Amino acid sequence: MAAHILRLRLALLFGTFRGDGGHVTRVVIGLVILVAATASACWALLTLGDASTEEVLAVTVLGGSAVTLGFALAPLFGAVEDPLDPRRFALFGLPRGSLALVLAVAGLLSVPILVLLAVAVCSAIVWADHGVPVIVGVVSVLLGVLTCVLLARVCMALASLFLRDRRSRELSGVFVLVVLVVVVPVGVFLASLEWQGSVPPQLLEAVDWLALTPLGAAWALPGMVITGGDAWLSALIAVGTIVLLAMLWVWAVNRLLTTTERPGTGRERGGLGWFGVAPGTPGGAIAARSLVYWFGDRRYVVNGLVIPFAAAITVVPLLIAGVPPELVALVPVPFAALFLGWLPHDDIAYDSTAVWMHIASGVRGVSDRLGRLVPVLLVGVPLLALAIPVATLLHGRWAVLPALTGVCAALFLSGLGLSSISSVVAPYAVSRPGESPFQQPQRTGANGAIAQGSVMAGALVLSAPVLWCGWLALQGDTEAANTALWGGLAIGFGVLVVGIGIGAIVFERRGGRLMEFAEST
Repeated sequence: MAAHILRLRLALLFGTFRGDGGHVTRVVIGLVILVAATASACWALLTLGDASTEEVLAVTVLGGSAVTLGFALAPLFGAVEDPLDPRRFALFGLPRGSLALVLAVAGLLSVPILVLLAVAVCSAIVWADHGVPVIVGVVSVLLGVLTCVLLARVCMALASLFLRDRRSRELSGVFVLVVLVVVVPVGVFLASLEWQGSVPPQLLEAVDWLALTPLGAAWALPGMVITGGDAWLSALIAVGTIVLLAMLWVWAVNRLLTTTERPGTGRERGGLGWFGVAPGTPGGAIAARSLVYWFGDRRYVVNGLVIPFAAAITVVPLLIAGVPPELVALVPVPFAALFLGWLPHDDIAYDSTAVWMHIASGVRGVSDRLGRLVPVLLVGVPLLALAIPVATLLHGRWAVLPALTGVCAALFLSGLGLSSISSVVAPYAVSRPGESPFQQPQRTGANGAIAQGSVMAGALVLSAPVLWCGWLALQGDTEAANTALWGGLAIGFGVLVVGIGIGAIVFERRGGRLMEFAEST
């Protein structure tokens, strides 16, 4: 059985070269590019033979951790069918333990693993040049490669179990946003470090932390040995990670072989869009419908596009007035957070008569309030996560990062909480679906101005203590920066929870009036 599966794996690898001329050409070009990239990475590692131990440790641990994380995320991002899915062997009656072992070994015969093995061997060679025993380098390579193989197998199985019916470009887009939220701030932080011919202490702290995690423990083992660190602890964590992943893989194989796939429900890739991604609950359905509106209705699109321009415009008068550029760089991000929290303040009016679906079906107010906030959270959180570190980099002092984060959290979350109340208490007429977003209907009262102003003013008033702490942080008070961070998060989440609760109660009690409003506008 083992020999048959391994031959099958090799046949699948070489089978990629079969097909028409265009397919073979693309495969060959991709393979040439991959070989060139692998050779470049190996050469870059080998040039570290004369580098300091700290530099080699930083490169190997950070790079190894990133690669290990990539092996975990790739099965979640991609929608490629696993050719060695245990379900394909369900009819052969093979022992589950033996099948799990053979499939794990067959996982070693893959292009990504071969590339990783080449780079890992070069890393071991570099450590050998720095005096690390060869056996330690070999153990590090084996532990790191096995971790990546098992992690890929487990994540592929989990994706097959739980994400198979939800594969869509929308879900892939959410995963990409998550990666950007992590990668961009980290990249900006690394770019801001002052290297000056040595590894910055902040980076060394990150390396020490990664060396004690499943992501970097195996890759940090040689460095821990030569620097006198906790090599035994890194080795213990690496071995424990492999044991845990092996147990999860055996469980996943058993689960895959003892469960039956659901019959096709029409949820092809991109078939149901956001409805195929969202949970099958009232709140999930409302969130999916809101996402369709937000990304398909030009009224929402225009409102969202206006925010960056409105925030950027605030920079011009401040620069003309002579405000230092390093202070001006911090201003647009809180303005963007305020406007993002203000966006859903009239969300029910944008539904037009579609709000009857929520009322007629007896949807709970909490489900309606939470579902409507999903689109702005999906847009606002990544946008602020990217903008805050960039603004801090332009400012030049990373000590203000906690304060800026707290200010933005308070303004954004407070605005969402107040908007959850405003949209049911004081809705006002807006342009109807299909009309120009710049065409506004005539209004007989001042409800529109009151609703807009109350949400913005309320968010500013509730965030005033955080804004004051942020100002003190700009003056050099580091304690005020931490106070602004935790105070902003506490105030923001508190107002959000209270706003959702009040808005839910009002929504359930004013259903008839909301229907009348929708029909009259």
